[in-house]
Amino acid sequence: MTLRVGSQLHHIDIGRAFAGQRVILLVHDLHVRVITEDGECLRELALDLSRDYQPLVV
Repeated sequence: MTLRVGSQLHHIDIGRAFAGQRVILLVHDLHVRVITEDGECLRELALDLSRDYQPLVV
């Protein structure tokens, strides 16, 4: 998924298993939470502005 912060696009990896699924992004400053429409938290991260791709760290 892609999130615009200021004038920069940042790509956030949530995993191939969720491809095509509708999600909700909750953003506060640089803190991002990705949840499903049912409220399940898929990912939570602090956005690194020095990178345009935010990999999924397992």
